[in-house]
Amino acid sequence: MSSHLHINSLLGAVPESDFELAEIVEKGIPTDSIAYLRDIGLTFSEVSAIVIAPRTLKHRKARGERLSHEETERVLRVARILALAEQIFADHDKGLLWLRMPDDRLHARTPLSMLTTEAGGRVVESMLWQIDEGIYS
Repeated sequence: MSSHLHINSLLGAVPESDFELAEIVEKGIPTDSIAYLRDIGLTFSEVSAIVIAPRTLKHRKARGERLSHEETERVLRVARILALAEQIFADHDKGLLWLRMPDDRLHARTPLSMLTTEAGGRVVESMLWQIDEGIYS
């Protein structure tokens, strides 16, 4: 599944430009988008650790609020990295398995746990491209 399909599923449409995506992130996406992460295979604990604490999510839903721009960025980052892992491993489950496996290059952390920050996401993305190029396994 391509990154665009994940973003389309999250947002209802693929943004026509990076500027349009930036505007969407600034406004935040609906709290219902968290369910999409669960639908693509993340556990409740993983979503809670990476994107938003359950209590915060509950309060946002009760008030009809959208996710903050930081939370929105994390949701989009997870969807983008999972799509890349699926592409590189040619299988959704294999990509998810790799994201959940501790890696010595990450000091025994999982790639998935690195997705809480943009810098961590870039490290994971780089690792995936290295795998794709045959540099690491």
